[in-house]
Amino acid sequence: MRRSLLLLTAATTALVLTALLVPLTLLTRTHAADRATAEATARAQWVAHALGPALATAGERETAEQTVESVNGKDLPRTSLILADDTVLGPRVEKGAATTAPVRLARTGRAFTYEPESGGRLVLVPVQGAKGGTAVVQVTLTEHQLYAGTLASWLVLAGIGVGLVLLGLLLADRLGARLVGATRRLAGTADRLAAGDLTARATPEGPPELRLIAGELNRLAARIDELLTAERENAADLAHRLRTPVAALRLDAETLRDPDEAHRIAADVAALEHSVDDVIRKARRPLREAPRADLAAVARERAAFWAPLAEDQNRATGTSTPEHAVPVPVPADELAAALDALIGNVLDHTPHGTPFTVTVRRTATGEAELTVADEGPGFPGPASPDRGTSGAGSTGLGLDIARRTAQEANGRFQAVSTTVGAKVTLTFPPAPEAGTPGGGTPSAPPAPTC
Repeated sequence: MRRSLLLLTAATTALVLTALLVPLTLLTRTHAADRATAEATARAQWVAHALGPALATAGERETAEQTVESVNGKDLPRTSLILADDTVLGPRVEKGAATTAPVRLARTGRAFTYEPESGGRLVLVPVQGAKGGTAVVQVTLTEHQLYAGTLASWLVLAGIGVGLVLLGLLLADRLGARLVGATRRLAGTADRLAAGDLTARATPEGPPELRLIAGELNRLAARIDELLTAERENAADLAHRLRTPVAALRLDAETLRDPDEAHRIAADVAALEHSVDDVIRKARRPLREAPRADLAAVARERAAFWAPLAEDQNRATGTSTPEHAVPVPVPADELAAALDALIGNVLDHTPHGTPFTVTVRRTATGEAELTVADEGPGFPGPASPDRGTSGAGSTGLGLDIARRTAQEANGRFQAVSTTVGAKVTLTFPPAPEAGTPGGGTPSAPPAPTC
């Protein structure tokens, strides 16, 4: 935008200056010629007036020659006196010039200027009263003398034109910098809003149109913040309503006569209650909080949680994670939910005895990669069905939970059928360094008892 504005200003200024300076250059040329002609005419008239009495008296030719010689000098127009007998006093004129039509016309008593074909200009003034006939004073102007000073005037005009162009470019650059700066700051605010920072607000600046956009963007951000807050409060309220039936289940579990059964059901109810509390905490967590969790720790904890059920189904399991922490910008509870969904899909939709592995590794580009692979029959249909769609008779939300977990962290989701089974891979960007807002490495959520 800034470059386009400079090019537009340069082109417009150049066109306007061309329209103004071309006539001015022609005018200076004409003015220089008129000035030189006026000076030559004054010179010729003065010589004619001075030589009139001398030529009227016989024997005054020497005086006439001295007068003509006095008005000729270096870089001065050539001044000659053509007598009635075609004798030329002063600088030589072109051969036959004494008998040309302009000279004959001047001898009739007319003073005028004449432009010969060879260039330049001639000024002819008759000298009346000369003995033997009318003499003619001829002043010859060359092209250089006729347009003397034109080049300097043109250079001055060109300098003024260049100065105006530079001034226009400077003003356009300042204006462009202001417009571009305001536009970039507005775009930066939009990027912060897109990244989830709903506290970002644009400063109205620049032309009225940009100030209007900034105001509308601020209104939109405030409205989005209000809607999201209301939605999250509704989710928290709905989750809170589940506490009543959960409490009823706890009371029912306490009335069971079999202590082992009562303990098992109470543990399940406690796990359900913990999940409800997680929903409430998540719903009320500020959106601008930067989450951070250790993917390796969460993977080990969830694999250990599902190990007893896998053992009951005669499944061989494998967990491969780095010993060091693998931080990712995802809350620990969301990572756990995604892993539970993927491992649960394996346990629910593959035959008993089908082995599976959970692998966490750091890629060459610094990204964190989580893979859940099994040796079952693979996906029955599309590997990534739409939300709520399943090819195995389930709700179809398991893979979608994992997909959203990766995509909301600006990561990637991939689910494919391989020659030996199915493989789901979640790729996450590295988390911000510890010490930044929202940084740190929260531990994995407490595991409900299976």
